[in-house]
Amino acid sequence: MSAYVRTREDGTVEIDLSHVPLRPTSKKEIMELETALIIGTIYRPDVIQLILDPVERATWVDSLAVAAAALARYKAGYTIPQIAEELGRSESTIRNHLKGKTKAGKLVLETYEMLARGELKLVIPIKGVIIPEERIKELEERIKELEKENAELREKVSQLSSAEEVEKLKARLEELQKELEEKEKLISKLRELLCPTNRA
Repeated sequence: MSAYVRTREDGTVEIDLSHVPLRPTSKKEIMELETALIIGTIYRPDVIQLILDPVERATWVDSLAVAAAALARYKAGYTIPQIAEELGRSESTIRNHLKGKTKAGKLVLETYEMLARGELKLVIPIKGVIIPEERIKELEERIKELEKENAELREKVSQLSSAEEVEKLKARLEELQKELEEKEKLISKLRELLCPTNRA
């Protein structure tokens, strides 16, 4: 992508997206613009705070990728029916994103205007991402609960003779194991954001 990324002395990461193609002429350039619109929107300071709110995040972040993809293709000369077909969305959804009638569409259009003015240089506070401590504690508590239930089920499995009950417990055990692994991965990611390795 036509951008540079560098780690600043204060540990933040700077991304300059000011040279991304505004009128893509190839699939590669469409992807460059689409990626720049997504990154440029997500890491805007006003949007970072929205993303951290789970209620807000659930309502529009999923639409962000569609809005960015739609605008990149529109700027490349695609028609609305072509965009709708390629992205698997209705024409009215695409139209609403492109007109900024959706929250995601409005944010992506603002980001595009910043790109057009050559103003999109993001400073990402990798070291200072605000992750609520209570969220981490909740996840840690859930992990403890899952580990306890996991141990109890293992104990029950070892004592049971009924094959059917054993299979049911094994299935539940596998579910718990998967959830436990997911929570541990999430905790690990959150800790990385809180204490990242400073890469030059």
